[in-house]
Amino acid sequence: SADGSKVSDATLMEVLLLNDFKLVINKTAYIVSPPVKDKLSSEHATEMEDIKSLVHRLFVALHLEDHQIRKERELLQKLDHLKGELLPLEQMKARIMDRADAKTSRLLWVGLALMSTQGGALAWLTWWVYSWDIMEPVTYFITYGSAMAFYAYFVLTKQDYIYPQAKDRQFLHYFYRKSKKQRFNVERYNKLKDDLAEAEESLRRLRQPLHLRLPIQEISDKD
Repeated sequence: SADGSKVSDATLMEVLLLNDFKLVINKTAYIVSPPVKDKLSSEHATEMEDIKSLVHRLFVALHLEDHQIRKERELLQKLDHLKGELLPLEQMKARIMDRADAKTSRLLWVGLALMSTQGGALAWLTWWVYSWDIMEPVTYFITYGSAMAFYAYFVLTKQDYIYPQAKDRQFLHYFYRKSKKQRFNVERYNKLKDDLAEAEESLRRLRQPLHLRLPIQEISDKD
């Protein structure tokens, strides 16, 4: 600039030409004095912006449909490709989930059987073998041990021992262990599912302006 400050290379030419500046070539400075340009009035500037916006709308209206049809065809091809890749993974996942669910259910039934056996054994020892005076400390320590086990579960998992959450956690444990044995790539499956959801959302957003017959800029402004 005229006071010796360097001008950024991102400065627009129309901004640079508003004032005098120095042009340095091979260490030689040349004073550049651009011609005086009458400033536009606010009404004239607004009118020019309206004309630019109108030209842009006309261009978009003339070329929007072909662009969106081509984009829709690309998205449909991408959806078909993703669904084709997901189909065998979905079938494998369904088999793994069935086995993990069956194993989790068996574990729950085993837990119920063990608790029933424990209750029956304590009742038998209390009423037929010993007396309540002898069995009371035993039941106390069993209860205290159960409390310690629940607290250890909280320390290890940072979650309360709630039966539905414990069941889901055990299901996921069996699922991931079975997935590793079956070589089911969970990360790739999740990536394909995310790509599929993104493509479906893009297709939905693309078909909305086709239905409304609105330019993309207006759709973006509404979003």
